[in-house]
Amino acid sequence: MRVVFDTNVLVAAARSQGGASFALVSMLPTQQFELAISIPLYLEYLDVLQPPANIPANQTPEDVLGFIRKLLGYSHKQRIYFGWRPALKDPNDDFVLELAIASQSSYIVTFNAKDFINIELFGIETISPADFLKMVRKI
Repeated sequence: MRVVFDTNVLVAAARSQGGASFALVSMLPTQQFELAISIPLYLEYLDVLQPPANIPANQTPEDVLGFIRKLLGYSHKQRIYFGWRPALKDPNDDFVLELAIASQSSYIVTFNAKDFINIELFGIETISPADFLKMVRKI
């Protein structure tokens, strides 16, 4: 099963080792799911996770870059050949949906399901990190 992690999942994983987001990231690589990534999402991960305010106190910018690169190594790299814009109310989320469609992902794992209205039309569901973690632990 292929999935896309919205950026907020990685932010949560970086901020707390006690949550579902950290548990999911810590599982990689895994047989239970494959993470999909595109160049736009990779660049957003960098933009959001590298500012000093988002770097955990015990980490450096180099640590964050290493983490993102390691994540990239575990991921299915997907090129996007067809745009679906505008598809969502927030145009900044369209590239996440485009990745999910192009990679044939089953889920977008996110804390902001309300930002991905009507994506079931594309055969994709949103799911919270906690619910996705429960689901993969049953597999």
